[in-house]
Amino acid sequence: MEETNSTQKLLNAAQWPVSMIIIMWVSKLLEIFGGLHFSNWGVWPRHIEGLWGIWASPFIHGSMGHLINNSVPFFVSGLIIFYFYRKIALPTLAIIWTLTGLLVWIFGKPAFHIGASGVVYGMVSFIFWAGIFNRDRKSIVLSLIILFLYSGMFYGVLPNQPGVSWESHLLGGIVGILVAYLFKNREEDSDEWDEDEESDYFFEPDTFTTTKQERYWNNRT
Repeated sequence: MEETNSTQKLLNAAQWPVSMIIIMWVSKLLEIFGGLHFSNWGVWPRHIEGLWGIWASPFIHGSMGHLINNSVPFFVSGLIIFYFYRKIALPTLAIIWTLTGLLVWIFGKPAFHIGASGVVYGMVSFIFWAGIFNRDRKSIVLSLIILFLYSGMFYGVLPNQPGVSWESHLLGGIVGILVAYLFKNREEDSDEWDEDEESDYFFEPDTFTTTKQERYWNNRT
């Protein structure tokens, strides 16, 4: 019964990222086989007509390689968020998606910015920084996993990369940090880990807010 329950939770968590990836692929296939062009629906900074791209651009990709490179990390990071942070998963994704696009519209270079990479950077950043801010065992483990898998993404925030919207990467990463901080006090169900709240820490909650001497005297009393 417990295994069935976990499988159902995993399937439920996969619904949102899979649905969005399907839209990305359908959009690209329509371009390839239907002779359509969606690039003009990207974010065009500081132009009113480019505002639609805040929500549309993550579904649009310049090539199949671009789409494939975004699909895998989008699925992995989306699955992690919707499985382990399911109470805040939708608002987390909505804020990252919208705020990243809006900041690109404000600060991006004058070109059509397309692709889901900004959202991916936001989700990966959220998972990593949630571990830093929350410091519970689950969050720290997820933070280390995402660091191991996607540490190479750091180079994507460097400027002067031809054909790459490094602004989306950088701004998405910053938004991910902000969202992780915003939801740092959120409460999640603990049934996946079967650990009580008091033992679910690698460090004491006040480790980074008190001195070693203060912790020593607190423990003595």
